[in-house]
Amino acid sequence: MAAQPMVADSNNQTLTGDNGNYTFALTSLTSLFFMWGFITCLNDILIPHLKGVFDLSYTQAMLVQFCFFGAYFIVSLPSGAIVKRIGYQKGIVGGLIVAALGCLMFYPAASMHSYPVFLVALFVLASGITLLQVSANPYVSMLGDAKTASSRLTMTQAFNSLGTTVAPYLGAILILDHAGSAMSKAASAESVQMPYVALAAMLLILAAIFAWLKLPVLSTNESSTTDEVTSGSAWQFRHLILGAVGIFVYVGAEVSIGSFLVSFFAEPSIASLAEVDAAKYIAYYWGGAMVGRFIGAAAMQKINAGKALCFCAVMAMLLILVAVFSSGDVAMIAILLVGLFNSIMFPTIFSLALNGLKEHTSQGSGILCLAIVGGAIIPLFQGLLADAIGVQLAFLLPAVCYVFIAYYGVVGSKPAVKAVS
Repeated sequence: MAAQPMVADSNNQTLTGDNGNYTFALTSLTSLFFMWGFITCLNDILIPHLKGVFDLSYTQAMLVQFCFFGAYFIVSLPSGAIVKRIGYQKGIVGGLIVAALGCLMFYPAASMHSYPVFLVALFVLASGITLLQVSANPYVSMLGDAKTASSRLTMTQAFNSLGTTVAPYLGAILILDHAGSAMSKAASAESVQMPYVALAAMLLILAAIFAWLKLPVLSTNESSTTDEVTSGSAWQFRHLILGAVGIFVYVGAEVSIGSFLVSFFAEPSIASLAEVDAAKYIAYYWGGAMVGRFIGAAAMQKINAGKALCFCAVMAMLLILVAVFSSGDVAMIAILLVGLFNSIMFPTIFSLALNGLKEHTSQGSGILCLAIVGGAIIPLFQGLLADAIGVQLAFLLPAVCYVFIAYYGVVGSKPAVKAVS
């Protein structure tokens, strides 16, 4: 049995956390998961919008995801070190402030009508989200029994999916409506200014709230119930390294699918939808993930996490194959249903990979968030495929990603320490 995390109250007394404190903390954290889900999913709206404004190819448009998720690769390990030094709560506050700064940078980017400045703004925004994730994900995992960590993280990720469900619909109204209008391209670019200024204000309000809240203080150097000291680093855990690969391919597949849905639905063989109408269907993709996470949070109290992960990965792969080799409503429904089976994947891989890391948990979280760079790399390659062989066939790339995830669920997730020479 895993050791109960030790927490300190507001008077700096060391004690074990009670369920009431944990419930309050988890409730507060759901707002963060909602916000970064909302912001991340807005990229699916930005891509077709900026593609039209700046006359970009699919590959060039995917630089949006490359810069956004590339920040995870650059910032994750430093974020893990920062969180280990200042603690989870201060890490959350810092992440919110940096993300707000990135949102504010959209205003000059639109005024200058500069795609490179947009990309820099996305990088800064994602850097804040990275620090937020490195702080919040392990915090949620440790707020309670290790056996139900996957269930707990799945529940909070469900609110992340609520954000991703709402974002496409609002983004289509606030942003894409202008992309198809008679406005000049400069004016169309400026349609993103006020939505992102509003997001910045909300993030700063959340930062102030989390600076004020008194949450349980969990040690970033969690110790076991014995005096044994675990040597080495998180890199020695085989299931963590394979979990990082799993996060890489999962995030890459999920982001690739979301990024290309508008273009996929616009294909004559699928639905011939206008961008503003197609964007609203993205809500069903992310809404499926939200529903699946609420169901998964309850079901995974009793179902083995690894087996559930394998089942969902196999179903996602089969649905993509249906979408690639069919047309019309069948292809459209199949690709949207992938969201339902994506639901438990990220939190489950994350929790399985951190299992048994003890004092290396903070470093392990940084490594896993580092792997989110898959969201930068795989969409870029799918963009290259879309330019070369077409949007529909390019979906074979995320299908391959789910093969590894299925393997990780049944084999790779078993805790093991690599032999150290």
